[in-house]
Amino acid sequence: MYSLSELFRNSTHKGSIFRPETLNAIESAIITKTIRGSEVPYIRCIIRNKEIRLTPEEAVRQLYVYELIHIYGYSPENIGLEHAIHFGREVKRADIVIFDHERKESEYIIVEVKKPNLREGKEQLKSYCNATGAIIGVWINGQISSYYHRKEPNIFESLTEIPKANQKLSDLLKERWTINDLERENKLKEGRKTLKDIILEMEDDILANAGVDAFEEVFRLIFTKLYDEKMSIDRETRTLEFRNYGYTDDELKKIIESLFKEASQKWKGVFDSKDKISLTPSHLAYCVSYLQDVKLFNSNLDVIDDAFEYLMNKSQKGEKGQFFTPRYVIDMCVKMLNPQKHESMIDTAAGSCGFPVHTIFYVWRQLDAERGITDSHMFTGETRPPEYTDYVKDKVFAIDFDDKAVRVAKTLNLIAGDGHTNVMHLNTLDYGRWKEITKPLAWMQKYHEGWFRFLTFAENEESYRNFNFDIVMANPPFAGDIKEPTIISKYELGKNARGKTQIKVGRDILFIERNLQFLKPGGRMAIILPQGRFNNSSDKYIRDFIAERCRILAVIGLHENVFKPHTGTKTSVLLVQKWDDDLCPRREDYPVFFATMRRPGKDNSGEKIIRRDEKGNYMKDRNYHPIVDHDLFNHDGLTEDGIAEAFIEFAKREGLSFFVDAHSLRRSTVL
Repeated sequence: MYSLSELFRNSTHKGSIFRPETLNAIESAIITKTIRGSEVPYIRCIIRNKEIRLTPEEAVRQLYVYELIHIYGYSPENIGLEHAIHFGREVKRADIVIFDHERKESEYIIVEVKKPNLREGKEQLKSYCNATGAIIGVWINGQISSYYHRKEPNIFESLTEIPKANQKLSDLLKERWTINDLERENKLKEGRKTLKDIILEMEDDILANAGVDAFEEVFRLIFTKLYDEKMSIDRETRTLEFRNYGYTDDELKKIIESLFKEASQKWKGVFDSKDKISLTPSHLAYCVSYLQDVKLFNSNLDVIDDAFEYLMNKSQKGEKGQFFTPRYVIDMCVKMLNPQKHESMIDTAAGSCGFPVHTIFYVWRQLDAERGITDSHMFTGETRPPEYTDYVKDKVFAIDFDDKAVRVAKTLNLIAGDGHTNVMHLNTLDYGRWKEITKPLAWMQKYHEGWFRFLTFAENEESYRNFNFDIVMANPPFAGDIKEPTIISKYELGKNARGKTQIKVGRDILFIERNLQFLKPGGRMAIILPQGRFNNSSDKYIRDFIAERCRILAVIGLHENVFKPHTGTKTSVLLVQKWDDDLCPRREDYPVFFATMRRPGKDNSGEKIIRRDEKGNYMKDRNYHPIVDHDLFNHDGLTEDGIAEAFIEFAKREGLSFFVDAHSLRRSTVL
């Protein structure tokens, strides 16, 4: 039997968004004909009642027609293919047309499958809708589908879905939604689109011509929508406000602005009291239509993290050599360092706060396990008992030197921490200026609570040099050099073999020393570094510096695609534990865990590779999130054990303190 996967192999059209029963039905209907000595696939089209040669484009059309009939309930008599669209004397052909069931000659929905590129396909689709008066347009290439409501000529708003045959468009537009409705109809749930895809569409359609800072406006809207969802998670019967229930554009803007103001007052420190949404009412209405059917709260915040990574890199974050760490790499590090509820942690180059947030989740799940609680799709939004929030408030900290990154991090940490945040805008390496930077009232108003909690971990509150954290996790910037003598002179790794301060030093080199200054004796660290730091003979002094102060626990080679599309630099994760008489007694000779990532998680263009099951379907976890194809750890029992599990076995064999009972360890040491 001729397979669809074979047909789609080298095509930009795909079949991945269709249901398994749809794929099976069309695949089983394929026949082959021998033409010039080759087997060519054909299919009998139910609409045209004749055999049609099956190209990738035609396959997508047949798959969608099948779902229009069997899923949406449209009659074949109401569906037309290659329907003529007249533009004066010029005639073009629409791939699929659904006619109004009451007025058979009127086009109701137009579907475009010819153009596999969204931008081209959408423009073609809009022209067809405007020419015919069709009020709904669909673009689909088999990997992604987009739905549009033509409000008036040249004004199109995004839809979650098209109406079924027994529904009207108004049924989709005028319902009052609760958080449970949003969970059920979530546009991202089927994996057909990501939030990043939606933002790209918004940029093409609206933001590029709106005369605004795209990062700021999208950030404000996501911030506002997160708040709206959070308020509804606490009260499930509450009507969501971030939604157009048929308001005029001006009415909708007043509602969204009021919600943004309320969110800014509730979640302080991210936006100033004077901040406002700058989009015009019509542009804002467009943006709301794109975002309103997306559920942002989920079990791991991956939904919004990809979007913020895209926005941050557009805002030149990548030029500083600092890229967001994929969440599967973060989760591996967290599993391997095994943070506990009594332990403190800090990320000294926090970016979007991935390490702190996922540390919070890890500890919260430990607390859930103690109580016999299983997390739900509301995991990041549920109200927590004091033990959970006290852990976030007292034990978890983050620093970053980029103001936009700090604001993103504060937002994610506010959500994860139920209102507490210890994320601060500081240059980790330039601690000599901290006293000057923290003095202004404006800085202190934003960060004072977290700052004073942070200082409780300092050995000396005046110098800000040494701290006593249990855990440090960081992915420091590894591009560019530090050239300021006042910074370099403070570090041993800033000096050459003769003890003289160097003219310039790699930023990541100084972060190694600085991170160790944050660790207490027996504390442990995970840090991502360029592969060369582990191999280059010229960097031996760095390795000697680390080995003198720490036990080398593990080196994990990451795939070169991990940080694509931003950089192809080969990186590794280094895990160490500071020497300590009780927790990590000094040894001259000991084993080190080495591993190399084999399954890349991303393709060469930097797009995530989603794991497939034995039937070829995309795998999802219990909260419907796609599972990335990597070998770093076992994903909730759905994939095989990976590097993290192998390290845990190694750690237990070695009796590493953070995988044995610390009290027993101290007792046996004393005895």
